[in-house]
Amino acid sequence: VQLQASGGGLVQAGGSLRLSCVASRRTASNNGMGWFRQAPGKEREPVAAISWNGGISNYADSVKGRFTISRNNAKNAVYLQMDSLKPEDTAVYYCASARGVLGWNRDQYNYWGQGTQVTVSS
Repeated sequence: VQLQASGGGLVQAGGSLRLSCVASRRTASNNGMGWFRQAPGKEREPVAAISWNGGISNYADSVKGRFTISRNNAKNAVYLQMDSLKPEDTAVYYCASARGVLGWNRDQYNYWGQGTQVTVSS
């Protein structure tokens, strides 16, 4: 499975961005999907995860109430709507496909996109 992430950019604090990730084949629709981020000098951390059918979604405490993960299996796509962005959200964001129907930690994912830069200015 190949994953292509897009939608990053430069935005002012309080603004919004919508990230998209498209999988190369339909197999990904049977797997959980997730978004991670990695800021300079920091570990890659999970941000949001969604189950294979979209019925369950989980969020890091730092983004709860501001970010929303969703998916469209007909389009082999997963999205991350990011609202009320803060400078501390600045990072490279990665989408990933889980080994099972839902994941969270990095070792629960086996396919990764190339990353898209999100920069939030104060």
